[in-house]
This record gives sequence, C-alpha cells and structure tokens, in this order.
Amino acid sequence: MIYTVTLNPSLDYIVCTDALRPGKLCRTSGETLYPGGKGVNVSLVCAALGLSTRALGFIAGRTGALFASLLAETGVEYDFCHLDEGMTRINVKVCAREQTELNGTGPKIPAQALEKLVETLDTLGEDDWLVLSGSVPAGVPADIYAKLLERVRKNGVKTLLDTSGDALKNALPCAPDLIKPNLDELDALVGGAPHNPTGIAACARELQAAGAKDILISCGAQGAVLVPVDGQALYLEATPGEVVQSVGSGDSMAAGWLYAHTHGLSAAETLRYAVAAGSAAAFSAWLPDRAAIERALAKTAMPKPIG
Repeated sequence: MIYTVTLNPSLDYIVCTDALRPGKLCRTSGETLYPGGKGVNVSLVCAALGLSTRALGFIAGRTGALFASLLAETGVEYDFCHLDEGMTRINVKVCAREQTELNGTGPKIPAQALEKLVETLDTLGEDDWLVLSGSVPAGVPADIYAKLLERVRKNGVKTLLDTSGDALKNALPCAPDLIKPNLDELDALVGGAPHNPTGIAACARELQAAGAKDILISCGAQGAVLVPVDGQALYLEATPGEVVQSVGSGDSMAAGWLYAHTHGLSAAETLRYAVAAGSAAAFSAWLPDRAAIERALAKTAMPKPIG
C-alpha cells in the first residue's frame, strides 16, 4: 500500500481567463473545483495507475467537509483527521497567459492531532511506501518530516519525501528512499545549482552525502534528472506536447516513479515513466488518467547517462 500524508490539503479552485488584469473585472472562460494538496495528488494518480493507496492528513470546517466529499467521489481511500477549529484552505489557480496561484493558509494543527497521525503510521510495515509531500504548515515543527521518517524507518517502511527548505534539509540524515526536489528547491539547498544535467547531478550527490538515497530532480521544460544512490545518473528531456497547466505535474511525476519502481523497472525506464506521468499532467486540465500517461509515454524518449 502507498500511504500519502498531506499536512495541509486544499480545495483547488482552477479558473481560466483570457487575461488577468489586476484592478479590473476579469471573467472566466472555465472553472473547476478539485480536492488538492501534493500528497492527495500523488494518491489520485497512483490510484489511476492501479496502485493501492490511502491518503492521510488533516481537514477542518465546511471546506474540509466539501474536500472530503469531492475526494470520496474519486474512489480514493482516505483517512483524514477532522480538526475542531479552522478551515481547510482554498487555493486559487488562475490560468491566463501565465499561471498565477493564490494559496490559502489552512488550519492550525494541534499536537494531539499530530500524535493521532503518528499512531496511524505505526501500523505501516515493510511492504508499504510512505509519501510525505508538501510544505509544513505554520505552527508545526520544521522537523516534523524528519521525526516521521525516523518513526516509520524502524518498521522497514520505504519513504518518498517531496518538500523544500528546512523541512527537506532536516530530513536528509533520515535517509529517505527518494527525494524529489525541483530546480529552485535544489538551488536553495546547495546555494546555487548549475542548470545543466552534469551540474545538477553533482549537486544531487552532495545531498546523497548528507543522507538521501535516490534523487529525482524535476526541471520543468528541461525534463528531469535521476541520480540513483548506487548507479549512473540519468537525464531525460521533457516529453513534447502542448502545456495546458502545471498544477500537479511534480506530484504526477512522483506517482509515475512509484508505479515504475514498484513494478521492478530499470532506473532508465523508471525515469522515463516518471517524466511521462509529469508531462501528461501538464498536457491535461487536471491530473492525468492512465490512458493520458500511456499516450505521453509513447512520445517520451529513453534517458541518457550523465558523465
């Protein structure tokens, strides 16, 4: 089973308009409302690929109730702790000539709620994957992911970490099985990363020296770099296609990596599948289904070794 944790899920309100004009009335040409949050997105794409998954996290208020009802409609298993105060945030994504995002804050998470999450994670075992994904909400200790990684590692749980800043830096010594920074996040960790495959791979090796195992760096339109802890670094250009929006592309890439890795594919095929899944999300109005990923896969080349 693949378990995902989203500390601060959201209702993602995606609106499309011809142009965003600050201070002026703008009319939309389309709008949708989805259950969102990075870990939630990973679960949704994993489920679309036929993987067993369960989404965990925290919700609150009327927006939390709506979030749960929308997630239930997708058929994805979930077990969210209902908080007594606050409200699940609403993130507004405006798709115009450029994509603009306005993300909410979300509720405060009390210590007793975090402890309830820990008790759930204690039931995971060596056949399970745990995906810790997204930023750490205000009021939650910056080392929360490090503590959760240490906790589940005792039971042999395999882990994927997709976060940034201090939350990622603090967790590196806990040896996550995969981390998935983007270029900006890698820059922040190493103090400026060269934007070429050789330089990116060298920076990833620095993070492995700090404790990380496999590292998948998403590079947007440039593609992606995979640096296995015990193998050849690989680079793959982005899949050709028309970008519709970028929400969930990195999360879809993580789900694609999980699918390929858990099916025993080679590092090269795993990177290829991950890039195809991320690209399929960018080519879609929302998260991709399996057919969309397979179509993108047919247009995705094989990776090239670095160095």
